[in-house]
Amino acid sequence: MTVPYTKPYLTLDQQVALLQGRGMGIQDVLKAKHYLQRLGYYRLSGYWYPFRQSRIEATGAAVLDNFRAGTEFSHAVDLYVFDKKLRLLMMDALERIEVAIRVDVSSVLGVRDPFAHRNPALLHGNFTKKIDPKTNNTYYIDWRRRFDELAARSKEDFVVHFKNKYSDPLPIWVATELWDYGLLSRFLSGVSHNDLSTIAARYGVPRPDLLASWVRSMNHVRNICAHHSRLWNRSPSDQPRVPRRGEIPMLDHLVADHYAQVHIYAVAAVMQYVLRTINPSSQWKQRLKDHFATFPTAPGINVGQTGFPPDWENLPLWS
Repeated sequence: MTVPYTKPYLTLDQQVALLQGRGMGIQDVLKAKHYLQRLGYYRLSGYWYPFRQSRIEATGAAVLDNFRAGTEFSHAVDLYVFDKKLRLLMMDALERIEVAIRVDVSSVLGVRDPFAHRNPALLHGNFTKKIDPKTNNTYYIDWRRRFDELAARSKEDFVVHFKNKYSDPLPIWVATELWDYGLLSRFLSGVSHNDLSTIAARYGVPRPDLLASWVRSMNHVRNICAHHSRLWNRSPSDQPRVPRRGEIPMLDHLVADHYAQVHIYAVAAVMQYVLRTINPSSQWKQRLKDHFATFPTAPGINVGQTGFPPDWENLPLWS
């Protein structure tokens, strides 16, 4: 049963008083009020949530309003800053992967037909024939409608130049430059088995369904980052499929580690595996290691809550 929301609006002074009344130490009230004003109580609450007390009840663990002894407002801010920098690191790698896979899609399909993205005969039947019950259209029709709307609105110079010189439609090697991660992810899942296998093989991925799953999970994480949402201890709802043992030896450590599979480590791991092909000299892995070395020290949190396993930085994947 739901109930009406009756909590009143709290001023900054009232927010500070509420936190102090629940046991949070606030050494610099003015600075705390600044963060509350600029970041918002609700956003920061996701970062002080791990510092709240809990108790075991008949229905399981219950999280209480009061904070653990020793909790400081600065702990939540430090965790927020760590998470913000982590999102920026993830976005950097996600951009490289997105651009590279766009090029692969356009090169593999463009050889078959310059307008392959508009030729259902070249795509997977599940994409072009199955009906989405939410829209009553095929998944492909919905995808193409979204892309066409995006192309019609685009003010990109290369699109304007094309439209001034040629008739529609855009060839696939131009079209892919307009795709966001969502369009790319959905189209990749709709590519024929043979073409997707060709793309996957370029990254040392033995099965096409693995790559499609990885890109979907990357799209989900990209959306989390783009909306500035909490990432560090997140369990993404769209998780990457884990290879079978022996398929990709560098990822074998994921097979028996369920906690890593369902947290952000699994996404970071497949991103690093793909990056090894895109840019073998990339320093992204080292920057990620350096960042994790700055994980805040505070009661109630630990780096393992990210899903990153102990000694992960020394695994072959990250060496």
